[in-house]
Amino acid sequence: MEKDKFVGVCKVGEKGQIVIPKEAREMFGIIPGDSVVVLADKKQGIAIIKSDFIEEMSSKIFKGGK
Repeated sequence: MEKDKFVGVCKVGEKGQIVIPKEAREMFGIIPGDSVVVLADKKQGIAIIKSDFIEEMSSKIFKGGK
């Protein structure tokens, strides 16, 4: 049974890099070479979204689809 929630901890390396935990990568189908979008708001925090999702949503918006 596939989980739909995950909580994990990442360490920030000297170069500011993080490793996305395996469970989260598997949940969202993130593989080496994929791009992610980092959204940040000083009050609400940071979100990481697979860029495919952003591209899919924007193409639907510009095509007028759902």
